Amino acid sequence: MNLFEQLQARNLLAQCTAPEKMQELLNGSSVKFYVGFDPTADSLHVGHLVAVMFMAHLQRAGHYPVALFGGGTALVGDPSGKTDMRKMLTPQELAHNIACFREQVGRILDFAPEKGMVVNNGDWLCGLNYIEFLREIGVHFSVNRMLAAECYKARLETGLSFFELNYMIMQAYDFLHLRRTHGVVLQMGGDDQWSNVIAGVELNRRVDQAETYAMTWNLLLTSEGKKMGKTEKGAVWLDPARTSPYEFYQYFRNTADADVVTCMKMLTFVPLEEIADYAKLEGSAVNAAKERLAWEMTALIHGHEEADKAQAAAKSLFGGTGAGGSTPTTQIDADINIIDALTLTGLAKSKSEARRLIEQGGVLVDDTKVTDFAYTIEKASLPVMIKKGKKGYHQLTVDS
Repeated sequence: MNLFEQLQARNLLAQCTAPEKMQELLNGSSVKFYVGFDPTADSLHVGHLVAVMFMAHLQRAGHYPVALFGGGTALVGDPSGKTDMRKMLTPQELAHNIACFREQVGRILDFAPEKGMVVNNGDWLCGLNYIEFLREIGVHFSVNRMLAAECYKARLETGLSFFELNYMIMQAYDFLHLRRTHGVVLQMGGDDQWSNVIAGVELNRRVDQAETYAMTWNLLLTSEGKKMGKTEKGAVWLDPARTSPYEFYQYFRNTADADVVTCMKMLTFVPLEEIADYAKLEGSAVNAAKERLAWEMTALIHGHEEADKAQAAAKSLFGGTGAGGSTPTTQIDADINIIDALTLTGLAKSKSEARRLIEQGGVLVDDTKVTDFAYTIEKASLPVMIKKGKKGYHQLTVDS
């Protein structure tokens, strides 16, 4: 199976320009390609992993990835999928976020000089002369066509600023600049970025009569069509300080049966032949596939040791023997009421929710069901595990 076919089989490839030429490119000698990441937070999240894995498959096949971090474009902000203008970040915040992104992407991609590279579009966008830019680049963009693009249409009802309208032009200029300076001929992005990606291809053709190409990947969606990578607490982050390795493991361990194979195809390097075997599993046997998915994902992001610890903690916790490793933990230095404990650990968002959970019989301290609102966890009994339903858990330990 060649690379193009493998991308299709893994449900990664959404659409591309010149499909026949694209197959020739991907299945031939090394091609320089780029993917852009706007550093709007200090960590990537699960939704970014499709992009990184797409790049990794190409790099493993001998192609040359360029990871572009948007120190310039993030000063404006991509309006795609947003109902309001994004928060403006300072250059200092962006520099910190880029450093975090660089470290996280570097766990999966090889940025040795002969293997790949990292660039910051702030290096060329922030120094542009506005009038010269408009004369050379802006003249090639039709406002009517831009407003018809999906990335802008959703914003027209709530208000699209001229500030944001520049985003597509700057992203297209990135492609022109990377082709001119580094020989990059392929841009890749999420399928919701198709309009922006195509704009770069057209700009290269109009300004330099250069032939370039574009490809998009499928977004990571559940079988119900919802975006994956979110929990009640928010996004599932790659930074262990934001989402612990155990929580990360449990997120994938709790993947819906219908989504396990899709996640394994799109987010892991597990061979397709093995995934096909997992796809045959039914009923409780699917848990084997979930455990494999959770371990592979945790090992990919946090390393084998953390993956082993998270898996051991999960098995001991749900086997009723307590948990260790990277189990979510809070330290306390005094006796605590169960309602306060539930809110302190985040197992309940409010005291009223905590009372409701207790009334419904959904709270256990170790293996004891709590039925009394006055139940107190004594300092002398620590450590203890508080369980909420089948999937919520938190360990209380003594503050030393």
